[in-house]
Amino acid sequence: MIHIPQTSRRSFLKGIGAITASGMFPNYLRAQGANKKVALACIGVGGKGESDASGVSGNNEIVAICDVDANALANAQKRYPNAKAYSDFRKMLDEIKGIEAVTISTPDHMHYPAAMHAIGLGKHVFIQKPLTNTLWENRQLHLAARKKGVITQMGNQGHTYEGNRVTTEWVKAGVIGKVKEVHVWTNRPIWPQGKSAVLNKTGKAPAHLDWTQWLGQTPDIPYSDNVHTFKWRGFLEWGAGAFGDMGCHLMDAPFVALGLTTASAVTATQVDDLTDIAWPTGSIVKLEFTNVPGHGDVPFTWYEGKKPDGKPYLPEFPASIDMAEAFGRGVSAGGWMIVGTEGVILNKSDQAKGMQIWPKKRREEFPEDKIPKTEPRSITHGNPQQEWTESIKLGKEFAYAAHFDYSCPLTEATLIGGLAMRFPGKRLKWDSKALKFDNEDANKFIKRTAYRKGWEYSADKI
Repeated sequence: MIHIPQTSRRSFLKGIGAITASGMFPNYLRAQGANKKVALACIGVGGKGESDASGVSGNNEIVAICDVDANALANAQKRYPNAKAYSDFRKMLDEIKGIEAVTISTPDHMHYPAAMHAIGLGKHVFIQKPLTNTLWENRQLHLAARKKGVITQMGNQGHTYEGNRVTTEWVKAGVIGKVKEVHVWTNRPIWPQGKSAVLNKTGKAPAHLDWTQWLGQTPDIPYSDNVHTFKWRGFLEWGAGAFGDMGCHLMDAPFVALGLTTASAVTATQVDDLTDIAWPTGSIVKLEFTNVPGHGDVPFTWYEGKKPDGKPYLPEFPASIDMAEAFGRGVSAGGWMIVGTEGVILNKSDQAKGMQIWPKKRREEFPEDKIPKTEPRSITHGNPQQEWTESIKLGKEFAYAAHFDYSCPLTEATLIGGLAMRFPGKRLKWDSKALKFDNEDANKFIKRTAYRKGWEYSADKI
């Protein structure tokens, strides 16, 4: 049966009416033997999809591959010659009955329909971050997965790292005292956003791309040559902006260490160059987490992109950090710090790697090799794809993994932060249980405004 790692997470699940832990998995999902090969299908096999397929392929069998880009599909066929190839994942999943599990590595707007179709057929799912780019879809995905009893995972590899565990152990050991605040920053976006993200409606798509299938659940628009590939991240309809892209990486270790689930309020204090179709070029967003066990109220501030003068948005670093020693020639492109009453944990990368304790005196008082290792380690360090397939073979989700009981709340935090950017300066109170803000204008963006006919998925219909 599934393990819910913390009481706060169990409370979260009760809040959305999820099935209790004791009844989540039907008999057909019981342990099948660790030596068994999982029969996998991969939806999206270019870019990140290529590495996800590679990650799951060891000790398993890829029986089907799918991509709307014929060039990406042809390259994948060379690597997996025995896999049947498709451009429509619905046809693939409906036709090949032996598929047990599915990786989904598509643009953000297609995570949801691909996952819901697979879950509806009882397939286990691995989805790249963020899980969805709307709050309603994120909630429906969580409910559907628990309804069908499938084994889930989000692809944020840092969750498997040693540093993720070490951060938690340092906080629990009281290395920095009581946590007062968390700050996270990134140099993203590194793709067009704001006014530079425009739709060049050039008409006919190239022969190798099925543009209608690429749009999927979203309404028809003429083909634009500056959307596929990669640049879709900057558009409101298809991407989740810098917060969605990097939040699930950068927020991960602090989220775990403090046992966070859902914020009570969010404010975008700075938003630059947001347009009707594109995410901003830079922003600062403050999430409020209240009554965090052992710490009280903890503000969590996100910084992304650059100011109009070209300088990055960054937090104010405490005087206890020796900036020259900590960063050398300049502040890292991404990182985070957890600020406590007695010190700071500083991390200078997108995932938890090489954290430092400040001030030095505190570091000396808590030698790293003397801090107890209390957290379970991942069995596949750096490979969440294999971690997921191993859990499928065991018939249960590892408590420490980025399964949906953990990753749906994490994704939710990034999505309310992104939504708040549409309302600069306004403090929006968030009711996670009811899935709504205290602002009716904000509530209009919780669910996608329009779905293509035949692409309407929901937990109650699978």
